[in-house]
Amino acid sequence: MSKLNTPFQLPNGSLLKNRIAKSAMSENLSNKDHSPSKEIIQAYRTWAKGGAGLLITGNVMIDSKALGEPRNVVVEDRKHFDKLVEWASVIKDTRAHMWPQLNHPGRQAMGSINKVVVGPSAVPLKIKGGSMMFKTPKPLEESEILDIIERFGNTALIMKDAGFTGVQIHGAHGYLVSQFLSPRTNIRTDKWGGSLENRARFALEVYRNIRQKVGADYPIGIKINSADFQRGGFTEEESMEVVKILSSEGIDLIEISGGTYEKASMMGASKKQSTIEREAYFLDYIEKARKITDKPLLLTGGFRTVSVMEKALADNNLDIVGMARPFTLYPDLPNAIFEKRMTNITLPSLTTGIKAIDKMGFLELMWHEMQIKRLGEGKAPDPKMGAFKVIARNIRVTLSKAIGG
Repeated sequence: MSKLNTPFQLPNGSLLKNRIAKSAMSENLSNKDHSPSKEIIQAYRTWAKGGAGLLITGNVMIDSKALGEPRNVVVEDRKHFDKLVEWASVIKDTRAHMWPQLNHPGRQAMGSINKVVVGPSAVPLKIKGGSMMFKTPKPLEESEILDIIERFGNTALIMKDAGFTGVQIHGAHGYLVSQFLSPRTNIRTDKWGGSLENRARFALEVYRNIRQKVGADYPIGIKINSADFQRGGFTEEESMEVVKILSSEGIDLIEISGGTYEKASMMGASKKQSTIEREAYFLDYIEKARKITDKPLLLTGGFRTVSVMEKALADNNLDIVGMARPFTLYPDLPNAIFEKRMTNITLPSLTTGIKAIDKMGFLELMWHEMQIKRLGEGKAPDPKMGAFKVIARNIRVTLSKAIGG
């Protein structure tokens, strides 16, 4: 039997039926009221049938006043509880687990759809054209920090009650938890900034609040950057220390990624050709992490060949293989691998020919969001969808959604 197709038990006792996870992707596919749409539910119903042991949703925002995208799902109360139950029910009879990825965008919140943008400190995003999209964040006051921590716990409990089988804290990619961890975006001088112990306090308190609310036997994971890959940012050494801190607290699964909006390493931006060919973008890091934690490790980023996935598991470098973008074109990817219908995954190379756009990584994001929407509409993926078509449509849709259309 392929090791990819062997069960894996999490520290809390939950059993994953295999070692393949669909990692989080932005869906941007809620209803106007930010409840789960029929399209997002259908997309996950399709993936649930595809054979993955674990499905991790895209951003589920914990505060309606802090949106990363116009159509993020928001869960801050039980107003749309029936739709959450329907969403969670897609895994029924599949033995798959499904975890919502809980998030607050911090400064990575679009200015056009958020009246106030907050962050640990007043450090704006520095990307080309960013000043038109993103505001300089207002530094959070102590009471606001405590409110956000409480919101993470409340949302986790609601999702548990709705039938989701675990939760993941988004602590990577430059969102709020990641912003607190990074000395580049967190220049506070109180107990929430300065030393790594202080900068890690927010992530730790978010975890503790969730754990207190959902109980010891409910799995909690976190997605964390191996590094920000920016001068003056969150370093690999600091990331290792945070892994130790969370491991000692009893985290159930640690997913490794890297990068921010300013340096989109999670999308493969600026990766060396040798790293791309090796496939697993953050393998060097996870090999080191394996030596400092006994908690399960999930690695996402770059896997394209079944033999490479199998070797990573056989070498005991990680416990779960995470993939995201491949699931938009191959929704039954795990079954295809287990049935030996697929040994190599190919994705189109997307480019506009405009370096500034291509380098940012947002083209990939938009293209795959549109593939998810097709799945949600019951359509087959369209691998030939052109880059400029995606950009034009996304601009129209974003403007429409921003004004409530």
